[in-house]
Amino acid sequence: MANRLRAGLSCLCLLGCLVTPVHASEPWQAAATIDELCVEIGRKLGSVSVSDCRRQGLHESSSSSVMGRPLAIKEYPPTSQKRPLGRILVIGGIHGDEYSSVSVVFKWMDILNVHHSGLFHWHFVPLSNPDGLLRKDSQRPNERGVDLNRNFPSSDWERLADQYWKTRTGSDLRRYPGPAATSEPEVAYLVDEIQAFKPDVIVSIHAPYGLIDHDGPPKAPERLGHLTLRHLGVFPGSLGNYGGVDLGIPVVTVELPHAGIMPTRGQISRMWTDLVRWLVRERRKHG
Repeated sequence: MANRLRAGLSCLCLLGCLVTPVHASEPWQAAATIDELCVEIGRKLGSVSVSDCRRQGLHESSSSSVMGRPLAIKEYPPTSQKRPLGRILVIGGIHGDEYSSVSVVFKWMDILNVHHSGLFHWHFVPLSNPDGLLRKDSQRPNERGVDLNRNFPSSDWERLADQYWKTRTGSDLRRYPGPAATSEPEVAYLVDEIQAFKPDVIVSIHAPYGLIDHDGPPKAPERLGHLTLRHLGVFPGSLGNYGGVDLGIPVVTVELPHAGIMPTRGQISRMWTDLVRWLVRERRKHG
């Protein structure tokens, strides 16, 4: 019965249902391997089953979360037939309570599993804050209570991060930037990944503002499926500030409309198609 219920939830989520099923009552330890991580993800997200996760063939990076969960990555490398137009880094789940941001990355990997032609060299980090998502009550920050999207080492972090947190957010614990820039292992891993992979574009998936944000060059995408461009600004320690402003790497932030409700299959597909079209156009223009 439990398996049938899970299967039903997974199918319905593609049509826009809640992405989180009822929690199992029994506790479990934090994953130490990719397979254990997939079990945790499958138990948490109604739209990504254990087998869905295992099928991706995720690899362990050299880093892990505060709780020791692997920070998993998947690479779609260049092919021998063509030179890629660029290197693209796709990041999901920086905020642990934005369930759809993880699920959509898995759906996009499903598309690329079938259609990867070598047009781009892709790195996917589908769940960059596993401790925030996979605790019993998911939370925006990581296990140490740090908002990972305020912990990147932007050039204004020392001067503004703490001040901004206190004066502009009222010391909101959900937006605590941490004791120092890059203090969190999850952020340190992403910084290392950016430095090593040297992406031409970074795509980060969030929720629930229902828009596209963009930091850095070049011209931003005006539309990705049902989402349109609306700049949110930059914040001390944000990925957009660090990657887009400081490093000059275009950072496209896809803000899904709902944290706990999946876009439809058609919306997921159209967002992906529009993203690839924009990447092709901009990389041919500026590459």
